[in-house]
Amino acid sequence: MDILTHAVMGASLAAAVVSLAPSPAGGDASALASRRRAAGIGAVAGLLPDADALIQSGGDALLVLDYHRHFTHALAFVPIGALVAALLLWPFLKRRIGFAALYACSFAAYLAHPLLDACTSYGTHLWLPFSQRREAWNLIAVFDPLFTLLLAAPLFLFLRRPDSQALRWGLALGLAYFGFGFFQQQRAEAGLLALAQTRGHQASQVSVKPSMANLVLWRGLYVHDGRVQVDAFHLGLKLRHYPGESAALLDAAGAQRAAAGDARRLQDIERFRAFSDGFVVLDPAHSGFVGDARYAMQPTAIAPIWGIEWRGAGTATDFVSRHDFSPAMRRDFFAMLLGRDTSVVR
Repeated sequence: MDILTHAVMGASLAAAVVSLAPSPAGGDASALASRRRAAGIGAVAGLLPDADALIQSGGDALLVLDYHRHFTHALAFVPIGALVAALLLWPFLKRRIGFAALYACSFAAYLAHPLLDACTSYGTHLWLPFSQRREAWNLIAVFDPLFTLLLAAPLFLFLRRPDSQALRWGLALGLAYFGFGFFQQQRAEAGLLALAQTRGHQASQVSVKPSMANLVLWRGLYVHDGRVQVDAFHLGLKLRHYPGESAALLDAAGAQRAAAGDARRLQDIERFRAFSDGFVVLDPAHSGFVGDARYAMQPTAIAPIWGIEWRGAGTATDFVSRHDFSPAMRRDFFAMLLGRDTSVVR
């Protein structure tokens, strides 16, 4: 998820850990200071797992994809990561908090980070070193301001009023939000499978995920006969379907052609295929662009928001991110978000 949400979640859990301890001497002012200190610790520790984004190489554009949400996000690494966070903060806080309490706050915040990431669609290596399986529970969008607000507003009250019980309500609302995401996910998946059946398709590699910043408009994908089909669903009181695009998945022969005989390119295509869970397509509008069909700016579109390409013969692989969002695309997106007919807004 976005760094603000990770910081707020880490701060909330660390503050909750401190609130479970006996009230410190010094009254309300001391209690508030303890909560705020814990929240600061949690914000730092909650962001630390994303230090893996610094693992990059100028000669290997895919290295950051290999290691983002990798070992620093593994549950087995949490005790070590929490210790690193505590050791980094200890010189600044050793006169104000005991190391055991500092570690407890860091542990709670660090643990929340990979679990929160696993609730999105990107894929998180929770089980390293025991398994290479990546978890993507597709319960919430990578950026969801409503979820962040459900945590941030109670945290703000908790850090300002010594008698506030807002934090427990904020954490409870956060869990309820995940529950609602699961409910919506099941509706979207059922709708997608029913749609595939009416088309006479044998759906495999089914994936449904919320679109940007909401739990109402969902993007669904499935594979049939070597093609990926995309559809969108507005999940209000009634389910509304928005038909999407379809494209051929990049097979082994297509990968060979795209690599043009270059063994390094072919290897990078296969690395990108693993990263994309097999949802790899060629973008007909951009020759030589190999994209991840799981993500597009429109819930009904194929055109990937990121992929790999090469600028010329013998050149290294470039990782390219594209986020063009034209006024027409925005109109269609908000029409679908509101459950309206997209043809009316054109």
